[in-house]
Amino acid sequence: MRRAAGRSRPLEGVQPSGRGVMYTRRTFAQTCAGAAAIIALPTVARQRETVNRRTLPRSGEALPTVGLGSFMTFDLLPGADRSHLARVLQTYVEGGSSVVDTSPLYGMGEINVGDLSAMLDYGGDRLWTATKVWETGDYLGDASRARQSLDRSLQRLWRSRIDAVQVHSLVNVDTVLPRLKEWKQQGLIRHIGVSHHDETYFEPMAQWIAKGELDIVQLHYSIAMREAEKRLLPLAADKGVGVLVNMPFEKARLFSLVGSRPVPDFAREIGIADWSEYFLKWVIGHPAVTCALCATSVPAHAAENIAALRGEIPDAALRRRMLQHVEGLPGFDRLLREPWYPGKRYPGVVARAQQARPSTNPAENAIAPARRHR
Repeated sequence: MRRAAGRSRPLEGVQPSGRGVMYTRRTFAQTCAGAAAIIALPTVARQRETVNRRTLPRSGEALPTVGLGSFMTFDLLPGADRSHLARVLQTYVEGGSSVVDTSPLYGMGEINVGDLSAMLDYGGDRLWTATKVWETGDYLGDASRARQSLDRSLQRLWRSRIDAVQVHSLVNVDTVLPRLKEWKQQGLIRHIGVSHHDETYFEPMAQWIAKGELDIVQLHYSIAMREAEKRLLPLAADKGVGVLVNMPFEKARLFSLVGSRPVPDFAREIGIADWSEYFLKWVIGHPAVTCALCATSVPAHAAENIAALRGEIPDAALRRRMLQHVEGLPGFDRLLREPWYPGKRYPGVVARAQQARPSTNPAENAIAPARRHR
């Protein structure tokens, strides 16, 4: 049985093996399958419940309401053991999810998503894969680097077509987005969109949503950061734009807030057993949200996350009660000013590169200061 009490997550950083680990596809899959079955076992009792889905208005495609993010968590140093990441991916997919979001900016993230999905034979329709483009050109209006980025992503993800490509953090969006539309018409992309995690960019995001050219938008939304409710979420619903949510756990800060406290009894009444389910169901309780993306490198946490795929989704009244409960916890008013990933490290290629020019903020150095580049 999954822990009913709130989880105080242990260190999520991986321990590099120091040398490459070689697998055949068969031995790799067998190893991962056995471990994942054990890890996912607590959710077996709920497998008969219907997976909660939301429809993308433009395509009519129904996506599971919880997906896998890969920022920092899927970035490893070359040669490090990746078997735990294979178990994370397998736990999500076998548990009913199919959405995986990545980016060329996530170090080895895009490569690991592609390699592991191929090793686990998650081709065809098993995964709904989203990635991003973050490129300027050699001159105004030059989209050649964006095309190179798309081609590289297709190769890394082992795909002939990517389900969604987003203009990462609106970088060069005026030039890149029209090209994404062309590549969509050519069959290389199925959905196009924009993404950002910083609420100071919500207004330009709203302007792009209002133009009616987007299929999806990815934005920051959580029980602690609700700015998107003011304009972005209502506008996306009005314009028929699907919404992918990043940072639903506030980069693990919400788990530090609740610590070892149990979830309140009123949440248990609708089957919410732990805080990951609590925070995710609060997010997907908003009717404009299509899918909440939550990253982890720990298979046991993956099993807890996908529990939110099933069971009752809170209505507006219950969401207000859930918010009021968390707002009353000590430290909630300071949470968004705290460093990302408290007590965690992700020793991948991004962290290694940034060690060469560390931040003047010790708190950022302690967590691998990738936030400046997302």
